[in-house]
Amino acid sequence: MIRLSIQMRQALAKLTLPVLMAVAFALVLVGKADTLLAMRLRVALDDALAPMYGAMAGPLVRMRNSIGWVRDLADIQAENVRLRRDNARLLHWQRVAEALALRDRELEAQLHWMPSRPATFVTAPIVADTGGLYAHAVLVALRQGHTVHKGDIALDGGGVVGRVTEVGARSARVLLITDLNSRVPVMLVTSHAPALMIGTNGALPRLTYWPHGVVPREGERVVTSAAGGVFPADLPVGTVHYNRAHVAEVLPDARLDRLDLVRLFDFGSVTTLAPEAAARHHRDGPP
Repeated sequence: MIRLSIQMRQALAKLTLPVLMAVAFALVLVGKADTLLAMRLRVALDDALAPMYGAMAGPLVRMRNSIGWVRDLADIQAENVRLRRDNARLLHWQRVAEALALRDRELEAQLHWMPSRPATFVTAPIVADTGGLYAHAVLVALRQGHTVHKGDIALDGGGVVGRVTEVGARSARVLLITDLNSRVPVMLVTSHAPALMIGTNGALPRLTYWPHGVVPREGERVVTSAAGGVFPADLPVGTVHYNRAHVAEVLPDARLDRLDLVRLFDFGSVTTLAPEAAARHHRDGPP
């Protein structure tokens, strides 16, 4: 191995650029002087480099395809996120539309409802929110001449509030549907299935004892049932709601947290319908 001195290496380094420039100038002159020779040299160089270009082209193409695939995958993931968001929004509006359609059918059915006997009622203000023997009950004031009976149904502008449990000369006590002692036979409007609404001493009563094979739907309308002869049929009660423990509860239509006035209805004797007649009654409506 030949060892060069530092001075020699410095001299060669200084000569490298002039030599390369001279070679390039010579190649240009040759190309101008002999075009055919320059073309042959270029073709020979291309032939020599072609296998290397071919070997490099495959990985480059695969790399470009991989980059495109990664970009497409990112676009697909973003599109999936957007579609999930749109799907959740559409499902929300679908539930809203179903609830509105159900409400519309109920109102249409009520337009054709003719009670067998007009119910009488009196309007009474709430004077105290005291339970007495019950945890959830209110005391209403009665005017002179008001006729109220034990078992009358209390409603506000939204729906069922409860039942009268005690009657005095100037007052009456109403047991609210949220009290632990409250039991209200109800009907699920969509499935026409009977159930029982039980008070829990909480904000919402619990729904239970529906038939096997029937599952109450979130937002399904709940009305009273004439089963047991306690309540008349088809009084508005509320809607089905599942809590975090997935227990079916009822969101009352009545504003139980803001009761100022209630109407105490005397529906007279309530006739219990046979199951077949009750199903026909809810399906076809009263004659």
